[in-house]
Amino acid sequence: MPANHSFDIVSEINFQETDNAVNQAIKEINQRYDLKDSNTIIELNKKEKQIVITTKDDYSRKQTIDILQSKFIKRNIALKAMKYQEPESAASGRLKQIINLQNGISKENGKLIIKLIKESRLKINSQIQDEQVRVSASKIDDLQLIIKLIKEADFNFPVQFTNYK
Repeated sequence: MPANHSFDIVSEINFQETDNAVNQAIKEINQRYDLKDSNTIIELNKKEKQIVITTKDDYSRKQTIDILQSKFIKRNIALKAMKYQEPESAASGRLKQIINLQNGISKENGKLIIKLIKESRLKINSQIQDEQVRVSASKIDDLQLIIKLIKEADFNFPVQFTNYK
């Protein structure tokens, strides 16, 4: 039996599921009567961790985002992972919307999590490791309380719990 128990707090996106959601959204957009003439293009760039939507007008942009969000929900991808930039003009009077996908916990967000853990006044160690936060304690019950606390906290990024030992 280990003396210390631990788990990691991460913020990850399953890019295969994201790719599937984007493909389903493209299929639905091509079939919808009100979006047929919009020539909407959705591109997933896994390397840049972003989705680029190019369409003819603001109505088509909003409908495309709505469809994309519904496909994300069906595939259990957190909507908090989507960070929207301001729509910008593209060639031929079209609109371009860039959506950044948040993957990993930034140092600032890691500090927010650690601050929340310290405010709980439990005997818990927490530290930022790359793009995740490692939490360890001698009592499993304390770790379960921290998981509950973090789930109840309303962060602007999704969190998952892994490597529970």
